[in-house]
Amino acid sequence: MLKKYEKAGELVSIKGMLKAREAISHYVRPTNLVYYSEISRLVGCDAFVKHENHMPTGSFKIRGAINFFHTIPKQNVENGVLVSTRGNHGLAMAWAARWFNVPCTVVVPENNNPETNRIIEGFGAELIVHGQDFYDAQSFCDELVASAGYYYVEQGNEPEMLNGVGTMGLEIFEDLSDVDVIICPIGGGAGCASLLRLAQAVNPAVEIIGVQAERAAAFYQSLQQGDWVVIDQADTIADGLAARSVFQLPYTIMKDHIKDVVLLSEEEILQGISLALETTHNLAEGAGAAPIMAALKRRDRLQGKKVVLIMTGGNLDRVHLEQALRYSSPLMSSKDLK
Repeated sequence: MLKKYEKAGELVSIKGMLKAREAISHYVRPTNLVYYSEISRLVGCDAFVKHENHMPTGSFKIRGAINFFHTIPKQNVENGVLVSTRGNHGLAMAWAARWFNVPCTVVVPENNNPETNRIIEGFGAELIVHGQDFYDAQSFCDELVASAGYYYVEQGNEPEMLNGVGTMGLEIFEDLSDVDVIICPIGGGAGCASLLRLAQAVNPAVEIIGVQAERAAAFYQSLQQGDWVVIDQADTIADGLAARSVFQLPYTIMKDHIKDVVLLSEEEILQGISLALETTHNLAEGAGAAPIMAALKRRDRLQGKKVVLIMTGGNLDRVHLEQALRYSSPLMSSKDLK
């Protein structure tokens, strides 16, 4: 089953990412890579944050969406595109589809963030609410494709979306050529897989560390079992991590090369949001703040290294922000951390 994705993985390359950067540059600017002294003090390293939360739709996903529409043959999407999402992918595809004049239908699960739903519709996409979680929304898309003839965009299984996402890695290596470690959240896996493929081409010594929620540890479990798995549920407050599986294409890229995946509790994710606000003065969603907490948990082996933390997004709703602020406290010293 995975062989076709291994073949597709050959299309994810530094050459593809360089082409993607040219296309993307007409729509969005590079994001900042910023050194933060307080995170550096807490972890004992030189800590830099890659601010993908500053993208127009608030996340890195817009890079892949633009490159997808730039490269896909027009006849393939003449009936419109269909996507399933908990938020950021749908926002990015709706935004980009508007620029490329392609009809876009977005399927979200029940109880999805209402703010996200409104913005998706505001970009001109049709919104459909179906299922209890992202996996249910994905399954429903198969039915819609059969009946309506949409092009279903499986975000993590489109090589050109990964090439688009990989442009953030190009920017990292240009701004910090001697980076030692990059810490990236893993939901569907496109971001982490793209960074890994780029690091393999530019500097294989750079370590890529993944981060997942304990309640949505699909890739972690896949590594433990030695095979691609779908877990029963992904009940986490971090929408960007709430996937019952990584996509097959990122899995084939990551499975033999990602050696460390940090698991975070729900309390640690909330604490990460609070710490992101305190240390960077940025609003980070759960997945976007997760690398900060992962660095704290791995601080013993990050000492003295140059570490990039990917703040993948900032689309946090008010309810979760209020929960996170309960964890607000004076900045901790590293000896206070467990």
